[in-house]
Amino acid sequence: MPILNAAEISTILSNVLAQLSFVPEQPIVFSSGLFWCLFLLFLPVYAMLFRRRVAMMAFVVAFSLYFYYKCSGWCVLLLLATSGADWYLARLIYAAQPGQKRRWLMIISVAVSLSVLAFFKYSNFILWNFQAIIGGNFQPLDIVLPVGISFYTFRSISYVADVYLAKIKPENDYLTYLFYLSFFPCLIAGPIVRAADFLPQLRSLKAPTRAMVYGGLWLVIIGVFKKAVVADYIAQYNNLIFGNPGGYGSFESFMGVLGYSMQIYCDFSGYSDMAIGIARIMGFDLGLNFDFPYKSRNVTEFWRRWHISLSSWLRDYVYIPLGGNRHGTMRRHLNLMITMLLGGLWHGAAWKFVVWGAGHGAGLCFHKAMMPVFARISPNNYAWKLFSWISTFCFVTLLWIFFRADSFADACAIIATIARGGDTWHGIMTFIVTRHTWCFMVALVTVLHFIPRIFYDDLQDWFINSLWITKFLVFLALVQLVIEFASAEVAPFIYASF
Repeated sequence: MPILNAAEISTILSNVLAQLSFVPEQPIVFSSGLFWCLFLLFLPVYAMLFRRRVAMMAFVVAFSLYFYYKCSGWCVLLLLATSGADWYLARLIYAAQPGQKRRWLMIISVAVSLSVLAFFKYSNFILWNFQAIIGGNFQPLDIVLPVGISFYTFRSISYVADVYLAKIKPENDYLTYLFYLSFFPCLIAGPIVRAADFLPQLRSLKAPTRAMVYGGLWLVIIGVFKKAVVADYIAQYNNLIFGNPGGYGSFESFMGVLGYSMQIYCDFSGYSDMAIGIARIMGFDLGLNFDFPYKSRNVTEFWRRWHISLSSWLRDYVYIPLGGNRHGTMRRHLNLMITMLLGGLWHGAAWKFVVWGAGHGAGLCFHKAMMPVFARISPNNYAWKLFSWISTFCFVTLLWIFFRADSFADACAIIATIARGGDTWHGIMTFIVTRHTWCFMVALVTVLHFIPRIFYDDLQDWFINSLWITKFLVFLALVQLVIEFASAEVAPFIYASF
């Protein structure tokens, strides 16, 4: 048996350290092999420390911080600073008597969180618009956006707000709060789980049952399939369309837009499935974040099904504090528009996101205004149900163009190309035959939306109760699909950039 010499050992150690160090071009993601290697090392240690609460929390926090370091480098220090400030200010708020001091402490806490978010995410956007007004020559600041900063900022704000509103008591133990804020399954792209839902689980944490472990594994398998097989594959064609707006035919552009609707759903809901599944394996319930949103028959229903943790956050911490629907119709519409404009800006510092948010705000206002008319239509009118679904899906898909395009001008160019039409039946059939696998995947996602939820629940129960060899074969099938359809490199999650 050959013995490695010192140079070979040094090379191996250097390669291992290189894999474990932060590489900006290669952030760790749930669908990467490196993450699963680390997670398989993490699980047995987590299980051994499970009964020793402080040691377990310290270990999970250390792993979470390392996970964030692999995603965003030195920005892990920003996460620590944010958590420390929020933890301390929340305790001051709780100890203060109701009055001006308590209110100002709340304002300071929210202002600190939002100012950090604004600096990293919106500085260049604000400066660019200011320079455009005065006619200056704008040079962007060299600012690196910390991965997932929007998600953990919203979680920290909800924690402080709930303490201020006396919905929860602040954590006296900083380690407990840091565990909540840095919990790695939902650190990068949600769900935006709230302290009121998460911390009670941590205090009374019980060993995960067999159903939780295998149910979590099933969600991970579904999430990997959505992301690494479907989303990453159909993205390859979508990127061609959005990378050259106006350079393709009407039908080709339309299919690229339709494909992006399916891509972003599979990408983001796939991440959520993996995050929820990993947390469930560890004994935590992060709730539901997607509920087949493309089944919606109006925009209001869409936002009850899409990114549920964000839409409910915007409702509870923006829309209701603004007055909700308590001050008449016009005020309700104004509050909806403000909420969705802020929701659009939360997604990114660009006017295209403002347009996207404004579009959804207008759609919500229209639906609220027309509800008395819609209520008079028979609930058994299947023609109306079909029309409502098609119109809602087309509206949501149209707005995805602004979400995905590199600029507002590019979005307009794609819309103009689609509206121009002129495709022949032969050209359409040629596209379908040439890109039959891509068309199949897009159609598959659409069809799977309309299978009753009970079917998916039964399928999960079957997996939980199946023999270990069956679970292993399902896993091998997934690995084979990932290998078959994988892109050249692991693609980051779309929402990780927000």
